[in-house]
Amino acid sequence: MERMESFQELDADAVSDYARRFAESEQLQHAEEEDDWVDLRSMAAGGSGDESSRDDMYMANASPRTDTSEDFLEEDAQRMQTGNEDQHMEGRDGHSRQRQGEGDMDVGAHQDKKGLPTAGSASDSALPLSPEEQAAQKGRMEHGCSHYRRRCRLRAPCCNEVFTCRHCHNEAKNAGEEDPKLRHDLPRHEVTSVVCMLCNMEQPVSQRCRSCGVTFGEYFCDKCRFFDDDISKEQFHCNDCGICRIGGRDKFFHCATCECCYAMSLQDKHKCVEKSMHHNCPVCFEYLFDSVHSTSVMVCGHTAHHACLEEMRQHGQYNCPICSKSLYDMAPVWAQLDAEVEATPMPPEYRDKLVWILCNDCGGINEVRFHLVAQKCPVIDCGSYNTRQTRASGNAATAAAAGPSHTG
Repeated sequence: MERMESFQELDADAVSDYARRFAESEQLQHAEEEDDWVDLRSMAAGGSGDESSRDDMYMANASPRTDTSEDFLEEDAQRMQTGNEDQHMEGRDGHSRQRQGEGDMDVGAHQDKKGLPTAGSASDSALPLSPEEQAAQKGRMEHGCSHYRRRCRLRAPCCNEVFTCRHCHNEAKNAGEEDPKLRHDLPRHEVTSVVCMLCNMEQPVSQRCRSCGVTFGEYFCDKCRFFDDDISKEQFHCNDCGICRIGGRDKFFHCATCECCYAMSLQDKHKCVEKSMHHNCPVCFEYLFDSVHSTSVMVCGHTAHHACLEEMRQHGQYNCPICSKSLYDMAPVWAQLDAEVEATPMPPEYRDKLVWILCNDCGGINEVRFHLVAQKCPVIDCGSYNTRQTRASGNAATAAAAGPSHTG
């Protein structure tokens, strides 16, 4: 009777609206699936059940209600008087809080609700540096020269002058010195003092400044007196070479015959030449053993700067500048020369002319028939046109006197 009296106090539209909402709330109480609950709430709000309506209803349940219409105020008043409806409201709000908590868990995988980094983020794992560590890292990768990034200069024991690195010294005191008697290189292993580039204090060789505490180089070799902040080069010291190399210790091996470090890909696959790196580049004449430029090992075992060999190739030079052996697979070129020789008949006066040739590839010395295009090595396993004429032989008697044909 109390419920019917409350109905009589409202107009017909309000009663109809209340009855509809009460029926929907009963359906809502028995809904088991989460998506069904969202769809029912969307229907109660007059929505279509699409994603935008679901998001609006989710936000409405996650935040305090702000609707002030009279119908909703009457509905809330009636539900406050009914314990069953209070229990239903608690279940609905609890379900809403659960949905909101699930959303918070998804966001928490990367950051919390306030946008702050979580415990698993990188900012929490990075601990603050101590004052000593901050001083050591000061100016990293900001100082040095065109050759190295470092935070100290070297006192040259040969001329008692200060240079950033040995290459800067050699460029000024060797390549740039007009007087040949004064030209010299810096003996790196004899350096005993350095000058800090941040506080200008001169001190004995060490990795860290005794005055300001800055690190002179992230990589430091006490044997070579070598400093470098750029550790991406993967520097390492080779005791057999006696100097530092770059590229990673596990990627190189030291060849005892060549007396140098070669890439692992060349192990047991290169021709050994004694002290092959202990000489100047045959193209630019820079000393190869401690050069900062990339060096290539040719098929013959000789070495030269990679850039120098590439420049030779661009100018049509395909032979080793030391022994004249072919640097590449020349089989396609030899095939073209075969066709050209076949298509070029010799004049009658040259058809029977014989000459002695030396093959630069196989080392064979043989007598062959002369041709204006090129002389081909007669060795079956060779067949190279990389030959040069040593002497001429007019007839068989002259050839016999010159000695038999042989291969070296």
